[in-house]
Amino acid sequence: MNDKQIGGDHYQMPIQPIEFIVKNDIPYREANVIKYTVRHKNKNGKEDILKAIHYLEMILGDYE
Repeated sequence: MNDKQIGGDHYQMPIQPIEFIVKNDIPYREANVIKYTVRHKNKNGKEDILKAIHYLEMILGDYE
């Protein structure tokens, strides 16, 4: 199933971010941090970094 891609290109990495996320049972917000951080250079640049920061701020809020 992981060899199927709908739209766009796979990230050029030894392991796809979704494989890492699923195999490690990473929660939604943390998974988005990984996704946006990994893809920023090849997709949306600064916007993806800002999205990752937003998710990190949500996670940080759990500690307050």
